[in-house]
Amino acid sequence: MGGKNSLSMIGAVLAVLGLIGLAVPVITTSETKEVARIGELKLEATQQKSYPIPTILSAGALGLGIILIGAAALRR
Repeated sequence: MGGKNSLSMIGAVLAVLGLIGLAVPVITTSETKEVARIGELKLEATQQKSYPIPTILSAGALGLGIILIGAAALRR
């Protein structure tokens, strides 16, 4: 009984992660660094980095999640 429940939970997590990956294909982060400081005057630069999430990876996670949920349902 525990195997079926854990299989469906793993499938649900994979399916949700796959959906999130398809809905948000790029994650962008910002980092602010201090470039120079003269007395009380501070010069800062903000750099943005983008991390694309491959569509095939998101679709694969979604598909595998659905398969695991189906396999857990068939184990009854």
